[in-house]
Amino acid sequence: MINNKKIVVVLPAYNASSTLEQTYSEIPFEIVDDVVLVDDHSKDNTSEIAVNLGIKHIIRHETNKGYGGNQKTCYKKALELGADIVIMLHPDYQYTPQLIHSISYLIANNVYPVVLGSRILGKGALKGGMPIYKYIANRFLTLFQNIMLNQKLSEYHTGYRAFSSDVIKNINYLNNSDDFVFDNQMLSQIFYKGYEIAEITCPTKYFAEASSINFSRSIKYGLGVVKVSLIHFLNKINILKSDLYK
Repeated sequence: MINNKKIVVVLPAYNASSTLEQTYSEIPFEIVDDVVLVDDHSKDNTSEIAVNLGIKHIIRHETNKGYGGNQKTCYKKALELGADIVIMLHPDYQYTPQLIHSISYLIANNVYPVVLGSRILGKGALKGGMPIYKYIANRFLTLFQNIMLNQKLSEYHTGYRAFSSDVIKNINYLNNSDDFVFDNQMLSQIFYKGYEIAEITCPTKYFAEASSINFSRSIKYGLGVVKVSLIHFLNKINILKSDLYK
């Protein structure tokens, strides 16, 4: 805990057997109270490794529900455990657990209710091996989103995120997609509700075992991001009423 606030780390896992142990070993348990791993019907032995590591809260989906569907289960369980701060950490070791201290203190001290680990602040993305087409797409999409949402984030596409539980409770995340665009819908909902988001520089690693979507799915994701941004804008000017913001 920090300031008597319970910290729960959630691990949305899919085929993470080769990286889970390294990720888990670097979680700072001097401040983290609980860890939840949701195995989205992996084809490897992710769940067995989680058991061997002593992870107390393990949920295995009987069918693959997708990245967004996995997060829905993660957040529901974290709230059930009484989390005050929820940190999403990918178990593929693409993002370092060593930033959990910095992220947690910003929320625990009521500086910001949401914190993102940004790969774009500094030179973390390209230095860490982000494919150039993804970097370029990230920059164009982020510019478009900042214009549509009237914000100034360095990126909307990082998977390293931390939330005050109040934020999760006050947005309609269960209405979001089960696919990768879930992340963008969630940020849109957070801004729509008037919350502020902080960013900290985050190094990242791209390697064979790190999860990544292919080119065709990247195109689908990009189109989904554009759609989310337009829906957000049209709701803000009262032309549209989406269930995302109820």
